[in-house]
Amino acid sequence: MTSIKEQAAISRLLSFLQEWDNAGKVARSHILDKFIETNRGKTAPELEQEFSQGASLFLVRLTTSLRITYVTDSCLEKLLRSIGIFLSAVSSNRYLIEFLEVGGVLTLLEILGLEKIKEEAKKESIKLLQVIANSGRTYKELICESYGVRSIAEFLAKSKSEETQEEVQVLLDSLVHGNPKYQNQVYKGLIALLPCESPKAQQLSLQTIRTAQSIIGTTHPSIVDCVLKVLGTMHLEVQYEAIELIKDLVGYDVRQALLKGLVALLIPSVKETSKLQAKILSDPSVLQLAPSLPMFLQQAAAAKAIG
Repeated sequence: MTSIKEQAAISRLLSFLQEWDNAGKVARSHILDKFIETNRGKTAPELEQEFSQGASLFLVRLTTSLRITYVTDSCLEKLLRSIGIFLSAVSSNRYLIEFLEVGGVLTLLEILGLEKIKEEAKKESIKLLQVIANSGRTYKELICESYGVRSIAEFLAKSKSEETQEEVQVLLDSLVHGNPKYQNQVYKGLIALLPCESPKAQQLSLQTIRTAQSIIGTTHPSIVDCVLKVLGTMHLEVQYEAIELIKDLVGYDVRQALLKGLVALLIPSVKETSKLQAKILSDPSVLQLAPSLPMFLQQAAAAKAIG
């Protein structure tokens, strides 16, 4: 028979779940605040003790609420943090499986692509994907099979927060390690990011490509052209990472193509030279070099890489 103490604990659990079920948006927000404050850092056994061996009953409510309300951004950041408490708890494999069985990965990836969702909520989504990826090869493969690399890479390129972008880099780095089935997919996704307009995304992609390159051991044909174009950037931190990657690539099968491309950058094209001459002839008193600056930066960077 159930003891009086156990009956009281079960009664408290049922009362809590009923409170959640009947709560509106504001009340649920307060419940989540209290849950996060009280349970952050707890292990799975501690969570079970807190919920009288019924923690999964609350987790399923959180995941259901997430799937229903994530489009409207209602308490989204708090929902994700609360789910994170379950997934990141020590010995939490059961919670992880429960979350994945209801399409958790797809929901997290969809959140990244919705423009109206706040950056902070998207960062929490990335953190949950990190937890999932760090749980093992099977889970990394699940993310990749859900078209995760494309979604994550696109978010890295579009994100306006450097802090969030750094979290994305951590996730991509995790996906390239211990993931032989899809590491090439991650590698190609990183290369595809190099032409993007975000300097921070370019910098982080170049750093992660260096890691991926050492793991994969072979190069993709497009990498030479992509990395050479990056040398024309106005951002020295990006140029530095590009030069470091070039130094690494010299040890691979693209060495000849790379050196040929670098030497070509040292020689101004006829088209660019003609443009510059036309400007000099049209106005000898004012030499407008701004449009040609990327070309000169490429030349300087190429010289650094060769030297």
